[in-house]
Amino acid sequence: MKIMPRQDISLKKHSNYRIGGPAEYFFEAKNPAELKAAVREAKRRGLSIFVIGHATNLLFPDEGLRGLALKVSWDFVKKARGGISAGAGTPITKILAASARAKLSGLEWAGGLPGTLGGAIRGNAGCFGGEMKDVVKDVTSLDVKTLRLIKRPLRQCKFGYRTSIFKQQPGREIILAATLSLQPGGNPNIIRRKIREKVTYRRHRHPMEYPNIGSIFKNVPLAALPAGQQRALQSKAKTDPFPVVPAAYLIAQTGLPGVSSGGAMISPKHPNFIVNVLDARAEDVNRLIALVKKTVKKKFRIELEEEIQRA
Repeated sequence: MKIMPRQDISLKKHSNYRIGGPAEYFFEAKNPAELKAAVREAKRRGLSIFVIGHATNLLFPDEGLRGLALKVSWDFVKKARGGISAGAGTPITKILAASARAKLSGLEWAGGLPGTLGGAIRGNAGCFGGEMKDVVKDVTSLDVKTLRLIKRPLRQCKFGYRTSIFKQQPGREIILAATLSLQPGGNPNIIRRKIREKVTYRRHRHPMEYPNIGSIFKNVPLAALPAGQQRALQSKAKTDPFPVVPAAYLIAQTGLPGVSSGGAMISPKHPNFIVNVLDARAEDVNRLIALVKKTVKKKFRIELEEEIQRA
């Protein structure tokens, strides 16, 4: 199979943030054969590879990307033994709809979760007390060096708080597909209702009216704080999936919500979102990220850690 990557494709068009310069080369792989061929061609040309999905948690630089931006779009959902199998490029919304039709429960917490299965697994996405590690049975990936397929059971994925082996070893493997372990016998109407509840909550609490890439910072594990701070902040903690202090709460106490830089703004609706209100650039977002980190550290002596990914 001969692959012809396109040149100088605007990453802004492939970004949920609507931010980013051109990719030197760009290719969208719609199946494993195309993905292997694209990786092989990139290696032949000596190009670095950066894998993207729907870019719902990804900040592209204004200057664009050197090398190959490789979009994984293998999109399928099918019922599997004990759950559902899906391609890495499958939107979470599509998997949720399929689970309801198949009377499979256990993924309702992901209602409204943006992006694709591959990105959710890589970052062990979570909300409302659930995480991807709670439902993943196995993950199939492509070894970039050998072009061999690897099938990892749950225990080998090394999931942690918003991380996995795929995130810990960037560039070594590309997620292709996964099997999710779900509970059979659910009531489709109840499953759909629970999903809608999560979607509605996000629409009311999150600034979905503007381009965004979700929560900018990780919540702060309560147990990681000194004893004095734990006592002071315990009443503000929530369980997600263990006790954490919401980054949004810390940012809200600094007076920064509503502050803008260029076309980017710290959302007053949800302070852990930096939204693109007026054709923002990556440098605008980076300036606000630095401001939030500095201000929160000064007020609380807490170092916020970014949840978003950078290209």
